[in-house]
Amino acid sequence: MRSSLTLLFAIVLCTCGRAQQTFSFLTDEQNAFVQSEVQRLTLKQKAGQMTQVAVDLIFEGPTYVLTVPPMLSEERLERVVGELEIGSILNHPSRTYPTPAEFREYIGKIQEKAMATTGVPVLYGQDAIHGANYVKGATLYAQPLGIAATFDTTLARELAEITAYELKAASIPWNFSPAMDVGRQPAWPRNYESFGEDPYVNKLFGLAMLRGYQGDGVGDSVSVVACLKHFTGYGSPLSGRDRTPSYLPERQLREYYLPQYQAAIDAGALTMMINSGEVNGIPVHSSKELLTDILRGEMGFEGLLVSDWQDVRYLYERHMVAADLKEAVKMAIDAGMDMSMTAVTTDFPKAVVELVQEGQVNESRIDTSVARILAVKVALGLYEQALYDPEAFPDFGSERFARRALQSAEESIVLLKNDGLPLPIKSDQRILVVGPTSDNMRSLNGGWTYSWQGQEADTYLTDFNTIREAVQQEFPGKVTHTEGVGFDTLIDIDRAVSLARASDIIVLCVGELSYTEDPGNINSLLLPAAQRRLFNALDALDKPIVLVMAAGRPRLMSGMSSRSEAVLYAPYPGPHGGDALASILSGRVNPSGRLPLTYPREPNSLVFYDHKHTEARNGTFNPLYEFGHGLSYTDFSYSDLELSSRVLRPADTLTVSLRVTNSGDRAGRHSVLLYASDLVASVTPSVKRLRKFTKLHLEPGESQTVTFQLQPEDLSFIGRDMEWVTEPGTFRLTVGELTEEFDYEE
Repeated sequence: MRSSLTLLFAIVLCTCGRAQQTFSFLTDEQNAFVQSEVQRLTLKQKAGQMTQVAVDLIFEGPTYVLTVPPMLSEERLERVVGELEIGSILNHPSRTYPTPAEFREYIGKIQEKAMATTGVPVLYGQDAIHGANYVKGATLYAQPLGIAATFDTTLARELAEITAYELKAASIPWNFSPAMDVGRQPAWPRNYESFGEDPYVNKLFGLAMLRGYQGDGVGDSVSVVACLKHFTGYGSPLSGRDRTPSYLPERQLREYYLPQYQAAIDAGALTMMINSGEVNGIPVHSSKELLTDILRGEMGFEGLLVSDWQDVRYLYERHMVAADLKEAVKMAIDAGMDMSMTAVTTDFPKAVVELVQEGQVNESRIDTSVARILAVKVALGLYEQALYDPEAFPDFGSERFARRALQSAEESIVLLKNDGLPLPIKSDQRILVVGPTSDNMRSLNGGWTYSWQGQEADTYLTDFNTIREAVQQEFPGKVTHTEGVGFDTLIDIDRAVSLARASDIIVLCVGELSYTEDPGNINSLLLPAAQRRLFNALDALDKPIVLVMAAGRPRLMSGMSSRSEAVLYAPYPGPHGGDALASILSGRVNPSGRLPLTYPREPNSLVFYDHKHTEARNGTFNPLYEFGHGLSYTDFSYSDLELSSRVLRPADTLTVSLRVTNSGDRAGRHSVLLYASDLVASVTPSVKRLRKFTKLHLEPGESQTVTFQLQPEDLSFIGRDMEWVTEPGTFRLTVGELTEEFDYEE
């Protein structure tokens, strides 16, 4: 492997007059080196750099069911990296979860072959969306929707730093995270991978995770390159099903689905993944308007743009916009894609070569993509060091990291209802823990947990407690348990009823198993009939019910909620979720989560918190629980809302302050949310929009002054000319029950 860029710098001086592509995130020397590499590589090698395959193609065994233990195939490695000269690999050996040392060994052999063949290191990537979830012993934490429920961006950044550290311990430099898809369709099976329905929340948490992954520079030993997913509009499919069409008017696209990506690009995002679906009838992998004109031209993205799993092939297999693979490849390259995640096929690079040789694609266009790919490899320092010694990462899987993961679980769980104060549960009460999500790890962790669908969670997370195990430990000798029903099957409701009669309080755990993407598609947000039947049988006993909804999206529970004394939502809080929930039930932990989504009441009442006035006529906006809702075991009161001025002008900053008091008898954490309403606008305004938030800790009786800074751009929207604008007029600010108004004047 090359020890230094400087060794090859001399060959850079002869550039033959070709226009140079430079990258702002590289030094002059690094930019020159990238250009020299592009010139050095053959067309075949360039096509290989634009190709990414899954590790299944270099290990022994059939695709997706590799041998256990995994065995790297020298023959397959020679074909993929040696002969085809492929430049990127992703994923992990299926059905196994290597240790950092084992990953180093595998990746070391891959890098050795690559350097002996093309002299270019391989870029290795993984989906590590709630921790380094494919690395044995790594720290896993709440899924992104749960992280958003904490309303704590500092915690989010710390968790991302943990993931980067533990990926680097395994010599994995590229993470396909954060997902910045605004989840605007409640049934969408990837909602839990998003930060919820609000663009501002997505922006701030996406930025926090990006900064945690990339640190002060991706070339150091504890940082990785983040990959923003999935540009753009992926989280709003009309049908609610994965990889299906979205229909987004330009104004909506620009106001809700581009700003978070723009912020991340401005903050140094180096790679991005393309939306697998289609927007307004155009598959995004074929959209030059989105990928080149807007993303590159308007938004200034310089980095690597990678496809999602086999999505170039799907242009002709699913979307039917191309006749065959070669046409699909040309379409995606013309649109602006740099690297194809071909996954388990290897015909992409051959198609690239043929397209250039036939004159259908100019080689200079190929050079542009290859330069972007190499620029990321150079920024990562892969030419100098692609492997790391796991022993140099003593905090891998440490108790220190586990405490942060536990905190993410505790603060992600949302107490939605607590009528009659059945919570916390008293230590002398007899408890029945029942329901299909009560005794498995899949319902606490979701997909991307040791496997794509998360079905291996119960096998690999046995050191952690399910809800049942955690509650039994929290209330020794007071807990009985039965499932009663499966997720959609009857087991023994009569036994559940019998145990409930002998109990003082019922903790009924309903919801979902783990899933993601197509396997997570559903036809209804309603819970399966078996779960509803179990609830009705227990409710007939007139015992207090604590309802726990463990799910990655808002499964409907209106009838259950109204007849339960307490309701908690656990949006995949991670391996520590059982302990976190038990601690909340006992009162050792004071809940502080708040909903990052609007929880619907009825199947068709899918209106978001930032709806238009016409969507709320005659009380038609009546969700079960509003965005931002979340209770505590103590009381927080607001007072003294003050503005620094009643007039805001273009060059001004408006200071908003208020006093927050813990007027209860327990310490607690509390998120303060500031909403703004534009009272009159040229484009119909939302009833309100979240503009700022912060989280604080208050002891009983303690008060703290919270200050927010608002600038005119914080109140802007996409106007009639499709440009951002803040119009003169009156704005109303709302925090809790407090409101104040001011005027914006130009």
